[in-house]
Amino acid sequence: MNKEILMVVDAVSNEKSVEKEIIFEALEAALASAARRKHSEEWDVRVAIDRRTGDYETFRRWKVFADDSKELEVPERELRLEDALDLDPKSVVGGHVEQPMESAAFGRIAAQQAKQVIVQKVREAERAQVVEAYRDRVGQLVSGVVKRVDRNGLTIDLGGNAEGFVSRSDMIPREQAKPQDRIKAFLREVRSEPRGPQLFLTRTAPEFLIELFKLEVPEVGQGLIQILGAARDPGIRAKIAVRSNEPRIDPVGACVGMRGSRVQAVSNEIAGERVDIIPYDANPAQFVINAMSPAEVLSIVVDEDTHSMDIAVAEEKLSQAIGRGGQNIRLASQLTGWDLNVMSESDADAKSETEARELVQNFIRQLDVDEDVATILVQEGLSSIEEVAYVPQAELMAIEEFDEDIVRELRSRARDVLLTQAIASEESLDQRMPAEDLLRLEGMKPDLALALARRGVCTRDDLAEQSIDELADIDGLAPDEAGRLIMKAREHWFEAGR
Repeated sequence: MNKEILMVVDAVSNEKSVEKEIIFEALEAALASAARRKHSEEWDVRVAIDRRTGDYETFRRWKVFADDSKELEVPERELRLEDALDLDPKSVVGGHVEQPMESAAFGRIAAQQAKQVIVQKVREAERAQVVEAYRDRVGQLVSGVVKRVDRNGLTIDLGGNAEGFVSRSDMIPREQAKPQDRIKAFLREVRSEPRGPQLFLTRTAPEFLIELFKLEVPEVGQGLIQILGAARDPGIRAKIAVRSNEPRIDPVGACVGMRGSRVQAVSNEIAGERVDIIPYDANPAQFVINAMSPAEVLSIVVDEDTHSMDIAVAEEKLSQAIGRGGQNIRLASQLTGWDLNVMSESDADAKSETEARELVQNFIRQLDVDEDVATILVQEGLSSIEEVAYVPQAELMAIEEFDEDIVRELRSRARDVLLTQAIASEESLDQRMPAEDLLRLEGMKPDLALALARRGVCTRDDLAEQSIDELADIDGLAPDEAGRLIMKAREHWFEAGR
């Protein structure tokens, strides 16, 4: 029988490609279970098989507790220390004490418990091997044969005892898949579980589309072309952004392929999904214009603060720009990362005119200027009091209608408005206020002047006496900017010493 144990271990290990140690452990568990059935299910039994000869011994075990312990619940497999010492003088609390007992014959359990335990252990080992083999492949393309289709999704045979699962939500809508179909998918997650699927796949993720292009376009795999992003309405339409790292290669043409062969191969894999290939541009506005293809953009207004863009198209092209159910504008927004508002040219003009009127009224009210001056500021692209206060003076001087006196007065009024706003927004302002010479220092901003005044730096001379380290804890003031302001504050010292 001992040789039979070794034969069983060799046979199962070779057939299932499982380590022999796992089979030995399964046999030990089966033999222990048979011994408990013969004597008492309450017993704790351990079996040790000699890995070289196949001989095995069986031991009854007890866990050792302190003499005064109140934790003993199962006397059949627990002992107090004083009783354990009678069996083994080396017994310690928390350890185990063992006593040899009669072993169960291997022949009687070979067809029942040993088989069941071995099958379970082998299954666990196989699942562990699958997890280990695919753990580093998350984010990659895998392919296999459809093994089963049910209302929950697809089970795909990936080979080597590995199965992947594509849930209904990760399947392309209206896609018909049947057993024995060869299919590709994107490995989204590997999760080790005792039963059920472990490899979770998707065919709807934008990453799946990117991986398909990597497969079909050699230039992508070689790093000559980059795919910078993708947006999908699975099974209907998609957009991908591409950029060439080699000036001689047209990224769009390379991805389309000769007579559209490459993009068609990708489209066939994803149930005929139409793919727009968009050239990437570092200029966000131009990238959005490209992404709106096939719609032609007439004008575009970028709002950095809200990270949005207003897009104007011809009236007759508005429905094309929006797309069925908003599909085109939604995919362009997802691809570029900007919130996009598409409108007709007339609506864009009306909105622009309304916003311009609001800006003019804002300048009239805050700067106390007439409508002509406010209109000139808006026409020159200025949209805030901050811009009037801190845009380089040369830019304002370049405005034909303005002279030096007007520019100086506008900048002074704008800074006064900002200072007033900063004071009004302070919840607990120190009584100390920045002096006029500190506020007028080139590069000084009202909120920074207030921060300096709160720590006693109220005048230009106060600032001149500071070091960069002393200003290091002021929020938003970089060391190089602090150094520049300090040197600017000291300039009049040097001029006086000449």
